[in-house]
Amino acid sequence: MKKALTLIAVLYSAGAFAQSDPAPAGGKPPAHAKSHGAPKSMAEKLLACLEIDDGTKDRLDCYDAILPPKPKPKSAPANGVVDCRYVKEEDERLTCFNGFAEKIPKFSR
Repeated sequence: MKKALTLIAVLYSAGAFAQSDPAPAGGKPPAHAKSHGAPKSMAEKLLACLEIDDGTKDRLDCYDAILPPKPKPKSAPANGVVDCRYVKEEDERLTCFNGFAEKIPKFSR
């Protein structure tokens, strides 16, 4: 009976060790590790763009990096932030993005 319990304890502990993550090689974090400092969702990225000076090319570039522009000659009014990328004129596209990004609720962490 003692041998059976010892065998079970050894196998159980070996299974527990096999499930633990190995130490990262070279001090790099594992690929599945999330960085808590960088924005993750589209809403968080759009809110980060609001921190850039309003009316600047830098803010438009920030929005365009999230949703690359695909201008159409005659775009319909935007129903959502994704539709802003179809606006051809840069000033109008910036205004469109600002309108939706400013409506995103800001949650404290």
